[in-house]
Amino acid sequence: MDERDILIRFKAGRLDRRQAVELLVALENAAHPGPAPEQVPDSGRPAGSDGGDPGASSGEPGQGRSEPVKLWFCSNDELDSALATTLARHWLDEHEQEIASRFLFECDRRQYLVAHALVRRVLALESGMPEAEAVIWRSSRGRPFLQRPAEGLPRGGPELDFNLSHAQGHNLLGVVRRHRIGVDVERVDRGEQGLDAIIETFARDEREWVARAAPGRSRDCRTLRLWTLKEAYSKARGLGLGLPFDSFSFTLDEDRGVLGFRPPEDEEALPWRFLELEPAPGVLAAVALLADSGVPSALQLHRGFPWSREAPQLLALPKAVAEA
Repeated sequence: MDERDILIRFKAGRLDRRQAVELLVALENAAHPGPAPEQVPDSGRPAGSDGGDPGASSGEPGQGRSEPVKLWFCSNDELDSALATTLARHWLDEHEQEIASRFLFECDRRQYLVAHALVRRVLALESGMPEAEAVIWRSSRGRPFLQRPAEGLPRGGPELDFNLSHAQGHNLLGVVRRHRIGVDVERVDRGEQGLDAIIETFARDEREWVARAAPGRSRDCRTLRLWTLKEAYSKARGLGLGLPFDSFSFTLDEDRGVLGFRPPEDEEALPWRFLELEPAPGVLAAVALLADSGVPSALQLHRGFPWSREAPQLLALPKAVAEA
């Protein structure tokens, strides 16, 4: 998909403004990628699973193996606009600040600043590296990762993977110590943005499941539950736009929960865990975690910008799902 295609889809209503901006940014980053990541392969295969990283799964004390999966859910209102601008000026690198300057609308610029200030603050807490010193690169497909210093991370062990999503004033950040994580967040009330184009990207059995729901909020929720799960899975694998959404499918519980998962035909037999959340009324979120028996089954949900020491909500991660 090139810039012209993105603009055509935006004008046709198949992409909202936020999606179009993010795709254009991803294209720019793909055109000027950073160095290839050492521990973050685009394929989605866990780093070190084939012996490529001898220290990745050693299980030694202090390596972060017992650390829970962590999520941060933060609305833009949690960070004053002037403070977000100040933090961005001190924390964000030159490339991030240049991207922020491109936004035509102030609401989009604020969303970007809050989201990326959140990323750098959490990475500082998790890695021990100061916010402004963290070097974030993107793979050739646009997936961000933290570049590990030659001497290793000061805190938490040798590995750290993270993923960010934001939508209409809400930000979700996931961090895991082993393997890969993907997250996505969407508001059920999308204003004038229709969902028909989204439904068309689903597998046939998913489209039929959505169609069985009554029109209105019930059908919209089914659509966005599938959409957030698909986005989270695609982002965890690091394939971005290269993974057609009809090449894999989910079987969902009527209320919440993934009952089955059919992966793309080209994927190896890898264990995936999926979690659905509603962190705020009318806000749906999904987490995809590439995990084996060594990955913790606990998840901490933190709320607000990470200034305070408020205790997080502890959630249980579902077991890996069977193929649908």
